Amino acid sequence: MPTPACTAVGAHMADPDKPIGDAPPAEHPPAEAVGSAPVDPVTRTFEGRFSVVGGVRRTVARGTLVNAGFLVTVSLLGLVKGVLVAGFLSTEDYGLWGVIAVSVITLTWLAQTGIGDKYVQQDEGDQEAAFQKAFTLELVFSLGAMVFVALCVPLVGLAYGRSDVLLPALVLALALPATAFTSPVWVYYRQMRFLRQRLLLAVDPVVGFAVTIGLAVAGVGYWSLVIGLVVGPWAAALAAAAASPYRMRLRWERATMREYISFSAPLFIQGASGLLIAQVALLIGEWQLGLAAVGAITLTSQITQFTDRVDAIVTGALYPAICAMRDRRELLYESFVKSNRLALMWGFPFGVAVSLFADDMVRLGLGEKWALAIPLLQAFGLIAAANHMGFNWHAFYRAEGRTWPIAIVAGAMAAVAVCVTFPLIAAEGLDGFVIGSAVMVAVGLAGRAYYLSRLFPGFRMWRHMARAMAPTVPAALAVLGLRWIAGMDRSVVVALSELVLYGLVTVAATFAFERPLLREVATYLRPDRRAATASA
Repeated sequence: MPTPACTAVGAHMADPDKPIGDAPPAEHPPAEAVGSAPVDPVTRTFEGRFSVVGGVRRTVARGTLVNAGFLVTVSLLGLVKGVLVAGFLSTEDYGLWGVIAVSVITLTWLAQTGIGDKYVQQDEGDQEAAFQKAFTLELVFSLGAMVFVALCVPLVGLAYGRSDVLLPALVLALALPATAFTSPVWVYYRQMRFLRQRLLLAVDPVVGFAVTIGLAVAGVGYWSLVIGLVVGPWAAALAAAAASPYRMRLRWERATMREYISFSAPLFIQGASGLLIAQVALLIGEWQLGLAAVGAITLTSQITQFTDRVDAIVTGALYPAICAMRDRRELLYESFVKSNRLALMWGFPFGVAVSLFADDMVRLGLGEKWALAIPLLQAFGLIAAANHMGFNWHAFYRAEGRTWPIAIVAGAMAAVAVCVTFPLIAAEGLDGFVIGSAVMVAVGLAGRAYYLSRLFPGFRMWRHMARAMAPTVPAALAVLGLRWIAGMDRSVVVALSELVLYGLVTVAATFAFERPLLREVATYLRPDRRAATASA
């Protein structure tokens, strides 16, 4: 459940004297008490970053609730779009889209150098100047990324032996400069004004969804996805620029550039590692297995990545608060543990459900043409569930300005991909892809566990994993037991009945294991009478 994760932990970070769950109170005084000036208990300002009315705890809780609601909606929109469009496209067309998307979208990862993250972390006295310097760097990098993608597109076409990827890939590159003009949302993000931030960011997926589905129904084919991914970002860019609280002017300083590059260079390496893994895996898959297999891999990624987007809800809501509290290590540790426990209430059951119901999803929903994707969905549902463990570790390192551990773990995973995953794809096909991906994720989890133990002495990943899996085990056993006892033919009614059973058992087991934490989450959402009195 992403919403409680955002609410409880975001509230805890904003009001650190209030512990989460059964944790003891922090030894440090409340942040509001630091200094000699008295602070109004109803209106509070935290380190010049954000000011709230009605108590920090409840205000941040409701803000993160809004944040989670928008991101869940956007994630669902992306999931529905991918599944619906798959119904209008052949497997070959969807595979061609997978080549185009991975070729361009993964190349754009190189443009995501963490400038926005660094802007949120910084504490300059002149925030308008800080924004303008960050905006300038983002614009330079996004324009450079557009040129880089345009130069690489012919190489992609040559590698795949398909000239029909050139034009759509070049059109997709036109969306890259739009990212710089959405930078005003960083200001609202840093101030934890999530409603304004999410309203502006929602323009992209909503407009993109409408354009894509409309064009797909009209029979445009994979061009519906291409056009939707260009129109959406530019619509959001126009909305963000119009709502910018600061003037969007260029401001270049070498010192700022060096500071941002030292923060962003490891994140660039992380993006390059991801690009290598995704691009080469699909390239080998297309060479060895054909375009239909690439389509199956792409569809699997569309569905299982939904869990990653929900993870982003939690990390996105926490990051500004983590930056504000980065010197209070014991609070960061508690927030890390609790945020993971709460997020895994959603992520782990979802991944296991994808694995359990993959056959029904394809045969009763998408159709037999996607039968090739069934074993991939079954395997990657479990892989995605495991990959949730310690998912937001990188946010805590970014908040401290220590980004090299992120690059090291990403580099290790890329090395495993080169040495293990890619040879297995060439030798064993899709089965090799599954095995190699599982090994790669295992190495990534080991890297997380190591760096988490360095950041938080005493953290044990295996305990974390055992607690996360506990509520899902009885739900999965209930479904498997029903299938074994009843032995019914598969139908939509049977599949939905089992899905309801799975959901009910998961919810019941979650409440049994995590009742104190969930009870505390509920208290954050109750009306604050002091705030109502003050506003009156």
